[in-house]
Amino acid sequence: MSVNWGALGVVTIVSLAIGVLVVVLVSLALVGLSAREPLRDGELASADDTPIIGHGRTPLSPAASTAVAALCLFGAAAIVLYGLYVIVF
Repeated sequence: MSVNWGALGVVTIVSLAIGVLVVVLVSLALVGLSAREPLRDGELASADDTPIIGHGRTPLSPAASTAVAALCLFGAAAIVLYGLYVIVF
């Protein structure tokens, strides 16, 4: 019995890349959803009075940012469901 190290390396690299891709897609979805709520006048950006750069000033409209978030979540869900499909069948 021998170990196919090349195949093991490919599986490791692909698994790492897909894991990072899912995390990035979910993070982008959260950023897109957070862009829907602008900063109110007179409200502090954070607890320590440090302004958050770009908060409330997104170049996308709320509808576009919601669409981008939905696409990112759909992509992440598709990747996860495909992985489950490959494992089960």
